[in-house]
Amino acid sequence: MQKSDKVKRYFLKLYRSSVHQPSFSYRQILLSGIGSFLGIASLVYLSLHTNYPLIAAPFGASAVLLYAVPESPLAQPRNVIGGNILGALTCIILVHLFGSAPWVQAASVAVAIKLMLLTKTLHPPGGAVALVGAMSHASWGFLFAPVLAGSIIILSCTYAFNNLVAKRTYPKHWI
Repeated sequence: MQKSDKVKRYFLKLYRSSVHQPSFSYRQILLSGIGSFLGIASLVYLSLHTNYPLIAAPFGASAVLLYAVPESPLAQPRNVIGGNILGALTCIILVHLFGSAPWVQAASVAVAIKLMLLTKTLHPPGGAVALVGAMSHASWGFLFAPVLAGSIIILSCTYAFNNLVAKRTYPKHWI
């Protein structure tokens, strides 16, 4: 194969990559935006009240999954609660044992990912919960508020919004 053929194939792959991306209706885009605004607004107030303002970032990532692709296995209640709780538990234990050095922050994410995979509760924002907790020197209170409370709030908002407003069935499964 000549070099020009390789270059053509490379650019053809770039062009065709949009075929593999999901497409969304304008209605779904509008409803996802409204739902995520309402859900995140309540969580931002919770995060400020609990003195963990950075926790709003992982919940923002959860909102992408929950409102844009609620049918995803990673957006189901088991994954949201389980992944976030495992991320919180991991960072709390590691911070308690070793402090919050950069290696502990990295270890918190790595261990949380392993635990989520082992328990079939993979939720990518759970890794961010572990990182935020380790960066914030999380104590045991972090587990309950904002992590557990926030997970329940965003799931409740998602459930109500998808089933009542958007006329979509959520969740696909609970456990």
